Amino acid sequence: MEQRPPASRELPGHIAAALAGSGGATDSAGQPWAGRSLAGEDAKIHNFEDDDGTADAGFLAAVTALRSAAGDEAAVVASLANARVFVPIVAQLAEESEHPAGPEGQQHGDKLHGDKQADMALVTLKAPDGRTAMPVFTSAAALEAWHPQARPVAVYAARAALSAVSEGAELLVLDPGSEYTFVVRRPAVWALAQQQEWLPSYADPELARAMAEATAGYPPVRRVELAPGGGVASATAGGAIVPGGGPGPELRVVLYLADGLDAAGVQALVAGLNAEWSRNAVFAERVDSIEVKLQRVAE
Repeated sequence: MEQRPPASRELPGHIAAALAGSGGATDSAGQPWAGRSLAGEDAKIHNFEDDDGTADAGFLAAVTALRSAAGDEAAVVASLANARVFVPIVAQLAEESEHPAGPEGQQHGDKLHGDKQADMALVTLKAPDGRTAMPVFTSAAALEAWHPQARPVAVYAARAALSAVSEGAELLVLDPGSEYTFVVRRPAVWALAQQQEWLPSYADPELARAMAEATAGYPPVRRVELAPGGGVASATAGGAIVPGGGPGPELRVVLYLADGLDAAGVQALVAGLNAEWSRNAVFAERVDSIEVKLQRVAE
């Protein structure tokens, strides 16, 4: 994914508070950022008690199960519910403010300033489909390898999801640049931010019913089936395919149609159904992106 220059804008409150509480020039453990290494004892860079900066054990177990096809991506997202992650923050030089930062880098004018009037900004990425994504790291080592100059802010993953929503990011990208990167898609980001359970759209019976009901006004549609889309799978750096964690499209909608429709009729039917589905609240909340496959039913 392409990295975007971070926008000069106010940080989400919990992120700003974490930095402001550390005095700006230091981390949340009170250690200076200058010359910081994230190795060894320096990995303890936050207020999470007895945290050595390594990835959450529950998350690692869920990813291991997914990669062996013994688990699923819903379990990976569920493992993040209570996991600590690191959000990367980078400094941007700012013009002198009318309200200069105090000696310890407190907030002024809704912006957080540190040494030399540097605004702090979240990093966002540009996904291949043009959407905004926010990188999040499960370990201090993964963040350092990706961006050694970034300041890691330790938060629960639900808080990171809230940050993504406030930044207009539809995806959370876990550990970009590492041996394995897992993408949390928009419905899962929203569920995580609200601390709710996430069920993939392709395994959601309520969604299946809502989408089938929308076809009532389209007699040529005999039935509708939902399946994982072509974008559900992801891959490790070595090329091994993993059955989850891809950026989408995550939902394949199979429409079984009666014979007799010409190309124009099929196009009008699909366009009408897309409009019907987009007006459905369940669809809007639970579907990130879809692909439609047509099957003829001989009668």
